[in-house]
Amino acid sequence: MQQEVLLAMLAKEPSHGYQLRARLRDALGPLGDAMNAGQVYVTLTRLEKAGLLAAERSADDADRSDRKVYTLTPSGHQRVAEWIAEVSWPKPGLAEFHLKLVAAASAGLADPLTIVDAQRRELLRRLRDAQRAAMAEPDRSDAALLLEGIVLRLQADLRWLEACEKNWTRRRSGS
Repeated sequence: MQQEVLLAMLAKEPSHGYQLRARLRDALGPLGDAMNAGQVYVTLTRLEKAGLLAAERSADDADRSDRKVYTLTPSGHQRVAEWIAEVSWPKPGLAEFHLKLVAAASAGLADPLTIVDAQRRELLRRLRDAQRAAMAEPDRSDAALLLEGIVLRLQADLRWLEACEKNWTRRRSGS
């Protein structure tokens, strides 16, 4: 489980671990069904030890004294802001990038369309570099084949970003 994803999900509001898991499942659809519940709690413990979130015993669950409510610390908020601003590719994976958009929108951290646009600019830069490098390679070289794969992957990722943009534009307009 990507630590920043959980931190970003907490940016909206303090939550129990099971609430975070439910939000992740909702955001990921069928991909969320395979999520390991134990990993969520291990990650939350690790983030608490790192000082990125604080945990308090839930006062409204007297019969479940083991339930904790997790809240971001100032360091946690800072890490979320840095993660939202990152434009790296091929990492994050598609699911992580999707969760970044969902978390940014739900917590009001950033406009998802701004995140998509920043990622698109980075992919276009990388695509130009890969195309230039491919043109400089002799035909049928091993490097040319690799560069062709990189170009094709970047083109596919750009098409997916177009789909993301359309989706978030429709959400914004309410249609």
